Amino acid sequence: MFHKEGQKIIITTFFIVVAAILAAEFYMQLEWARYAIQITALILLILILQFFRNPKRPVTPNFNEILAPVDGKVVVIEEVEETEYFKERRRQVSIFMSPVNVHVTRYPASGTVTYSKYHPGKYLVAWHPKSSTENERTTVVLHTPKFGEIGYRQIAGALARRIVNYAEEGEQVTQGQDAGFIKFGSRVDLLLPLNCNITVKLNQKVVGAKTCIASFRPEDDE
Repeated sequence: MFHKEGQKIIITTFFIVVAAILAAEFYMQLEWARYAIQITALILLILILQFFRNPKRPVTPNFNEILAPVDGKVVVIEEVEETEYFKERRRQVSIFMSPVNVHVTRYPASGTVTYSKYHPGKYLVAWHPKSSTENERTTVVLHTPKFGEIGYRQIAGALARRIVNYAEEGEQVTQGQDAGFIKFGSRVDLLLPLNCNITVKLNQKVVGAKTCIASFRPEDDE
């Protein structure tokens, strides 16, 4: 299944590819050139289909876990001073998505959207330290039953030129539900409480709506 943000692009690409293949078949005299054009067109279609895929991932909401919001690789685990919303120290876990990853953003936890804001900005490479604060991005904060407020940021990368964010303030959302989309290479930062237990490591590959990023410490119930 494909993400709705890419349906028009997929349809347009399909017709362009079909036109290119037919044009090459009937008007290209050189056999090697005809095959080159047709193969290139098919590869383009396959890449577009792969990029906009949206695999269904059923989730049984778990209030004790924060799930990965996207597919990718963990590139940052550190304590940071968050200045936009929380105004305090937070545990940041950053996930980098390459162009071959699924680019659907999913809610990492169930709760209520308390903050959702878009910021225009630069297009530094997504792993650049300043991309979290200088690139085009959206910041979303969820109020959860166990962790309190947690945040995540969708960050555009060097190739990304559009961030889609579905979160609306006051909305009740469910863990694993589609929360948005980032086109062509990007990164997502999770901003978590300092007292949660991080369950991933640097350079670990994670799967959106499946991999547990952080768990609720039992002693926090006390």
